[in-house]
Amino acid sequence: MSKATVYTDGAARGNPGRAAIAFVINIDGDITEHAEVIGSTTNNQAEYRAMLAACQELAKHSLKNAEITFNSDSELMVKQLLGEYRVKDADLKPHFAAIRELIDNWERAGNDVELVAVRREFNKRADQLANIALDA
Repeated sequence: MSKATVYTDGAARGNPGRAAIAFVINIDGDITEHAEVIGSTTNNQAEYRAMLAACQELAKHSLKNAEITFNSDSELMVKQLLGEYRVKDADLKPHFAAIRELIDNWERAGNDVELVAVRREFNKRADQLANIALDA
């Protein structure tokens, strides 16, 4: 069984302010890292855009019967994606819907998908990549 572990982070300096997204994807030891500045937005929007970008990158791989774990330090986003909190911000709803659709597709393909809210220290590399992008 394949294993994919994903770490995502979005950062905004000011809220809203200059923002960046980053993700780290590890599929059976094959690691992909990505970071980019996304313009001016809120921290929550940056977190969602980071998760969506990671999902879109992961979707390039035909994962079936895999264990997929998404890690984010945005407890709000994770709880919204798990259905524990409602998405009230209209700007987040399209990102939420796109991410949920990808997760639902993976689950229909027999994958076990887990979303985990982690403390920032357990999301170090994605956090570091987002800050490097902002500092550039």
